[in-house]
Amino acid sequence: MEIKGKNISVIGAVRSGIGAAKMIKKLGGIPFVSDSSDTEKLRQSVLSLADDNIEFELGVHSDKVYNCTMMVVSPGVPSDSIVVKKAKEKKIKIISEIELAAAFCKGHIIAITGTNGKTTTTTLCGYVFNHCGKKTFTAGNIGLAFSEIALDVNVDEFVALEVSSFQLDFIDKFKPKVAIILNITPDHLNRYENKYENYAFSKLKIFENQNHSDFLIMNKDSKDLMKFFKSSGSVIINFSTTTKMSDGCWLDDETVSFQLSGYEKFNCRRNDISLPGEHNLSNTMAVICAAKIFGLNSAKIIEALKLFKGVEHRLEFVREIDGVKYINDSKGTNVDSVWFALRSFDSPIFLILGGQDKGNDYNQIKDLVIQNVKKIFAIGSSAEKVFNFFHAFVKVEIKESLQSAVLSANQEAREGEIVLLSPACASFDMFDNYEHRGRVFKEAVFNL
Repeated sequence: MEIKGKNISVIGAVRSGIGAAKMIKKLGGIPFVSDSSDTEKLRQSVLSLADDNIEFELGVHSDKVYNCTMMVVSPGVPSDSIVVKKAKEKKIKIISEIELAAAFCKGHIIAITGTNGKTTTTTLCGYVFNHCGKKTFTAGNIGLAFSEIALDVNVDEFVALEVSSFQLDFIDKFKPKVAIILNITPDHLNRYENKYENYAFSKLKIFENQNHSDFLIMNKDSKDLMKFFKSSGSVIINFSTTTKMSDGCWLDDETVSFQLSGYEKFNCRRNDISLPGEHNLSNTMAVICAAKIFGLNSAKIIEALKLFKGVEHRLEFVREIDGVKYINDSKGTNVDSVWFALRSFDSPIFLILGGQDKGNDYNQIKDLVIQNVKKIFAIGSSAEKVFNFFHAFVKVEIKESLQSAVLSANQEAREGEIVLLSPACASFDMFDNYEHRGRVFKEAVFNL
């Protein structure tokens, strides 16, 4: 990929866009950053661009964005946006930020995607590899943008890379050494013309450039993943909590086993895995597969699995007050993640649900809500939709804010019950992102 001396436009002035621009500058290119929004938050984020003498514009995509040989598009920019359409008309090469970063990363990339579990799995992967003595960066759709760290990764070091469908939309030659697909269920349909197959095929692009020297790790229990998957040129390794396999990772009674080509073996007890829930068992199996591909020490892997404490905003225990437990699952931004959350607890649940709807079909969790949920507090722009769907089956109350929902739940919940924030929606109607929403929830709980 030629960068030096080239004019390269970067669309989007948030984390990945700023990381891409600075990387281009380091490589001798001439970046120009453009964002159609103009908010106080953006104005703060572009201050660092000025420090590096990187030109930018806010509030408009001027004609200058097309004066380039290549355009790097941030994940938040839809493929049908005007700026992307015009660039295509002008035959400008369009790539994603992960494509740019991967082209200059010398280490091994373990790319992780899926509708649910990406952040937990990526974080666990980085934790296990580092615990086993392999220097590993954690980046992508989590924490640092890939472009922020790509040039710092040396040969024989690793990147555990969380990858969203949005980031995969504009890849060209992106080729991870290991690709992991955790699951596929409907999500972000508003971004994909309400066509589930469009979303699914974006996920499957993660392995499209792999060959026989690469590995594809897949969840055999994900019915839709198996339905949409056709073939791959890479070595395929499956994992399953229900089916025993000759090659791959599986659960046999209370033992998690791994075998590859009949020789690389691993066994641990299910209770060696500190993360609760069957979904986290699946996530852990994916990491075990990746770890054993690179021959990591089995005893050290088990140590890491015992020590790992989970991820903020994903079924995160916040506090117990008078026997009531408060759980922050703000990262539960789709219906499928709420399904897993509701299955993770045996106690009656006060569920805080709602936000910016993404075409949700709540039939998937209807039976679990009837079975496990004592009351729903509906918040955000989708509150009426939540109320209209659920009020015939369970008590539902619309609240004007997350804080007021926490207060009401605190007044009604009794010892042995759960107050769970698992919104099934994006956060942008009320918050900057899911992390902001989770922090507001925790602050409200600690203020009780």
